[in-house]
Amino acid sequence: QVQLVESGGGSVQAGGSLRLSCAAFKYISSSTCMGWFRQAPGKEREGVADIGGGTTYYADSVKGRFTISQDNAKNMVYLQMNSLKPEDTAMYYCAAGPIWACHLRGNVYNYWGQGTQVTVSS
Repeated sequence: QVQLVESGGGSVQAGGSLRLSCAAFKYISSSTCMGWFRQAPGKEREGVADIGGGTTYYADSVKGRFTISQDNAKNMVYLQMNSLKPEDTAMYYCAAGPIWACHLRGNVYNYWGQGTQVTVSS
């Protein structure tokens, strides 16, 4: 069982930045994929970014603006979000899964956090 706890959400104006953090209460190994997903009201969940085996992957909508990173020594995963847009407004979830979950295969991830809200105003 992997417990994931997100933090760092909040309200910002368009163009601003936020850094999301995910604490994993279990060792993150090289065979683990860690990802960030988001869901806006009335919309389906979508993958944002993930990292596993040293490889990162981003959704086209966030490429060049968001950066995912991890600190294995602290069992932490981060999502640095820059140049935020109103369409980035959503609940953001941290997820963990086997390495083959990478490339935002949401159905393969098997552990999810409770989410942290990000609101971007224009």
